Amino acid sequence: MQREDKPSLLLTFHTEIKQESLDSDCNSGAQCGLVDSEMASVKLEDCSPTLGLNDNIKDEDVVKHNIGESISKDDNADVDTFLTSGQQPQQDHKEKKSYCCSRCGRRFLSISLLKRHMNIHTAEQPYSCSNCGKSFSQVHSLNIHQRIHTGEKPYSCSDYGKSCRTSSDLKSHQRIHTGEKPYSCSDCGKSFLQACNLKVHVRIHTGEKPYSCSHCGRSFSRADRLKSHQRIHTGEKPYSCSDCGKCFSTSDLIKTHMLIHSGGKPYSCSECGKSFLHERNLKRHMDIHTGGKPYSCSECGKSFLHERNLKRHMDIHTGEKPYPCSDCGKSFPQASSLKRHMVIHTGEKPYSCSDCGKCFSTSASLTAHQRIHTGEKPYSCSDCGKSFSQASSLKTHQRIHTGEKPYSCSHCGKSFSRADSLKSHQCIHTGEKP
Repeated sequence: MQREDKPSLLLTFHTEIKQESLDSDCNSGAQCGLVDSEMASVKLEDCSPTLGLNDNIKDEDVVKHNIGESISKDDNADVDTFLTSGQQPQQDHKEKKSYCCSRCGRRFLSISLLKRHMNIHTAEQPYSCSNCGKSFSQVHSLNIHQRIHTGEKPYSCSDYGKSCRTSSDLKSHQRIHTGEKPYSCSDCGKSFLQACNLKVHVRIHTGEKPYSCSHCGRSFSRADRLKSHQRIHTGEKPYSCSDCGKCFSTSDLIKTHMLIHSGGKPYSCSECGKSFLHERNLKRHMDIHTGGKPYSCSECGKSFLHERNLKRHMDIHTGEKPYPCSDCGKSFPQASSLKRHMVIHTGEKPYSCSDCGKCFSTSASLTAHQRIHTGEKPYSCSDCGKSFSQASSLKTHQRIHTGEKPYSCSHCGKSFSRADSLKSHQCIHTGEKP
């Protein structure tokens, strides 16, 4: 019996895969908006052979031309079927065989296409990258991956000229120009350019933190935040300052550090105009103007501007001083206090005034001194409005209004508001000339 000639079909298949980035949920190299990674299938009306994972698949193609040559180089091409013989397509496709996946029900025109598809279910990854060794289930996935090593970016933006590795990357980029944000959060309505951005955002509502630190067990909602955290354990500091060579664990820290060299202080006080490198320092500074002391001691009720001052104060009640001086044996509650004390023995004064050249042992002493040159008086009395360059001066002044006299003479019991006043008075009893 003579076989009836059928019109030949040329098939093109979508060849792009969905890749997950290890160090970020969504970075410039990740294909966030990609479609299904499986080879595109032609949906036919019947599904004759159904193949399972353990079936012996023979490499026979129902379509007689070379399937491999018919795969389009365009990563985002759809499955196109057109005539090459000038004949009209036949309406009845039942005469053609269709190969069906037993796992997901997808249909394929040839066994070879089904065989490739089955790698998705078996997790088999027979295609390895010769540069980095990463493996893939599809050869076209490997081809796309290799562009990372070759630097090939065949897709260009007509508006901006930017080149992209994949068509889906280009499509995502073009939304910057169009303003399109097709991915919306069902909880709050916020829209996003890419599906991966939405996926990360949704974790705010669900509380999901799928990335856990293997060292301490702390969990994170984003892979890049886990990677930054792990540098605490590894000590890795990949970001180095080009001016002084100092290294940092995150890009945010080096950006802040660079402001030291540029002289930029982006956070300014609306009350006095003083500028700060960090927003947290501005917030602490604002308490000077408001008079707020949000940190209270649970033992004696004394309040403090800063949490660190409260912690330091608490050592008075506990008496704990775990940091001893190796020179004189004096102990301190904090390592920073010991460090300041050590300057007495070394005589080191690393902080110098740029105006007059005077040197100081601590940065706080230098800051207080520089107010002599600038005339700055950031500490104001809430009772009379008088301003002072140092907090200690304000504290002493306020005793005029409160009547507090904490310094008492051990000889006659007379009290004073200032320590230097007590010292001068004691000369009466000792006969010492002040």
